[in-house]
Amino acid sequence: MISRVLVAMDDSEMGERTLEYALEAHPDAETTVLYVVGGPSTMGGQATGLALSADFEEATDDLAREVFESAREIAAEHDAEITTEVQVGHPVRVILNRADAYDTVVIGAHTGSVADRLFVGNVAEKVFRRSPVPVTVVR
Repeated sequence: MISRVLVAMDDSEMGERTLEYALEAHPDAETTVLYVVGGPSTMGGQATGLALSADFEEATDDLAREVFESAREIAAEHDAEITTEVQVGHPVRVILNRADAYDTVVIGAHTGSVADRLFVGNVAEKVFRRSPVPVTVVR
């Protein structure tokens, strides 16, 4: 039985569908929504903005706020409670480092822009191949 689920969520429609799937497939599980800030991109992206911010923690919280608000709304629609967590780093590494504490990981099939996927590689594929626990990839 799956009792702990890690949902890797971003600010996309796919991220929302990923959480909806996890809540429907595992309604009785403890669900943690993980948002990763500062992953590499072709232009530096969030990592550059974080490095230049006066208050690093506040800047990461600001980036995650909208994602977590959306996640809480989705959880409320499913009459579920979730835990939220924001981490800084490369998405694949962060997700894999957290995966051991869960029974399964749920991740969206297409996250990030096309340029990010070409430059960085497909996060879902790398997590799927390397995860120490089962992974569900939502399409």
